[in-house]
Amino acid sequence: MSEAELHVAGLAAPNLPPGAGDDGAGVRKRNIMDRFIDSIELIAAFFAGVVALDIFTSVMLRYFFSVQIPDSYDFGRLLLGILIFWGIAATSYRGNHITVDLVYANVGKRTQRFIDVFATLVLLFVVTVQTYTLFDKVRGTYADHVLTFDLRLPVWPFFLVAWLGDVSAVFLIAVRTYRLIFHPELMGGQYQIKPVE
Repeated sequence: MSEAELHVAGLAAPNLPPGAGDDGAGVRKRNIMDRFIDSIELIAAFFAGVVALDIFTSVMLRYFFSVQIPDSYDFGRLLLGILIFWGIAATSYRGNHITVDLVYANVGKRTQRFIDVFATLVLLFVVTVQTYTLFDKVRGTYADHVLTFDLRLPVWPFFLVAWLGDVSAVFLIAVRTYRLIFHPELMGGQYQIKPVE
């Protein structure tokens, strides 16, 4: 990709004079890549809401009316799987998951950045392998015609949506790696993982 294509894709920092890339209040304008990252985080939040609604509705119906939603257990576990994989996508880019690292907290900024890049590369490798194996699971579930217990609905679409979350995670981790190495200023000063005190 040329430098111009990277600017259009939102992967590279624009070559603007100081203050020219902000909205006048010192806030950097959001490019296409930032908006895409935000949309993935919104999808993850949506699935968190769906899981919470499913659990709340199931409990209330069972407790007050002694009624059970057909396949509520299957839907609950399948939606929770989707939430987990989309959650990985949402937290992998920001790097704001829970961390405790005594070495990281006690080294200089340059070493911290090296640790961040190395850890992100390892994460990229692991999640890429996980995405490959999850696709094999989607394909196997489709080929085996696995169905839910009550409604006899196919399970593979749930696995496919979870896999798409994993693909999003790989993409976002790759963007994070690129930005950490070449344009750490695009991480908004947040590229370093803050230690838990």
